[in-house]
Amino acid sequence: MRLRIIGCEVLARPLYLAAARSPHVVDLTLLKQGLHDRPGGLRDRLQVELDATDPAAHDAVGLAYGLCGGATSGLVAPATPVVLPRAHDCITLFLGSRERYAEEFIAHPGTYWYAQDFMERNDSQTSAGMGAESDEARQRTYEEYVEKYGRDNADYLMETLGEWRRHYDRAVYVDLGVGDGSAVERQARDEAADRGWAYDRLPGDMILVKRLVDGDWADDFLVLQPGERAVQAWDEGVVRAEPVEAS
Repeated sequence: MRLRIIGCEVLARPLYLAAARSPHVVDLTLLKQGLHDRPGGLRDRLQVELDATDPAAHDAVGLAYGLCGGATSGLVAPATPVVLPRAHDCITLFLGSRERYAEEFIAHPGTYWYAQDFMERNDSQTSAGMGAESDEARQRTYEEYVEKYGRDNADYLMETLGEWRRHYDRAVYVDLGVGDGSAVERQARDEAADRGWAYDRLPGDMILVKRLVDGDWADDFLVLQPGERAVQAWDEGVVRAEPVEAS
């Protein structure tokens, strides 16, 4: 097959490696990680990319994204089949399965995640790991509050919303074994110490990324046929397909 893979740059290294090893011809498109701060905007961007895919050039489009706050719910497969992992977010793709992510979430719900590509490609150069808003997102929220409620009220609201830090008690660096991530791991460990959090290093698993790029789409993936829409499933399947009603 000739596949087009559209993915978030937080998975850059695993995607490049999987594409290089795939038995198929793979064209890879990476999108900026900050797009997930606004799920509706990410959905619109992904739909533009899907609509621009030439069905004569590609047999299918794979999305290296989880549900991402609902961003992939509502996407429509135009003339080319679209493949989505059954995952709530990229942490599932880092850990290799929904089951492993669920086990981590149940055991340690207050976990702040770090990964090499996420930190290396963080244009803001902030320390935000996965599990919290970026500084840009917080600044946009603050500006919206100032416009709506005035500066004093905006300051109070942002202080209240900043209580998220009290709900986190653990930092985890996920090592996918692709490239030297020692600097990112050191940063994760240092920030955990500064915040009084526990620190763990977990081995990642590229199996879902590999299967997406290799065309092995049973079980853990949803394949949308042309004219179908992805919809959040609210169950273990995460997403499901439904036909697009005629306009």
